[in-house]
Amino acid sequence: MNIGIISDTHGNWSSIDDVVSRAQKMDMWLHCGDCVPDAEYLQELVSVPVYGVAGNCDWPTGQTCYERIIDAAGHKIFLTHGHNYGVRYTTEYIMEAAESQGADIAIFGHTHVVEYAPGSPLVLNPGSASRPRDERQGSFMIMELSENVAPKVTVIRI
Repeated sequence: MNIGIISDTHGNWSSIDDVVSRAQKMDMWLHCGDCVPDAEYLQELVSVPVYGVAGNCDWPTGQTCYERIIDAAGHKIFLTHGHNYGVRYTTEYIMEAAESQGADIAIFGHTHVVEYAPGSPLVLNPGSASRPRDERQGSFMIMELSENVAPKVTVIRI
């Protein structure tokens, strides 16, 4: 299963267009927040499920919350924006939250900086597709998931 992971698009739909054109065929998309309508726009572009969360620049609604659990290919993914877990300073709290919900993968945004921290749980941040703080180019991730196999993660700069 191929999962596209994107975050912090902040209303820049052309960056979402770029990501989708670069990603090709995904089985699912995850949007880590900061502009809930961007996840809705992404859903209009693709014919696979898109799961999003609200970020610090959003507000949760009955359909969008600050965090969620997604079951995929034998893995449990904890998806959140990260601002409620102090991710600018440490990933300790997001790891604890993921573990408490039985997730083996924690995915967040907020910092606009790519992060890949193997371990249990695996911790991922795709950076920002439109406003990166770690490079000049935006970024997203593709995660290949298979049951009973460690995830394979690729960072793509756009």
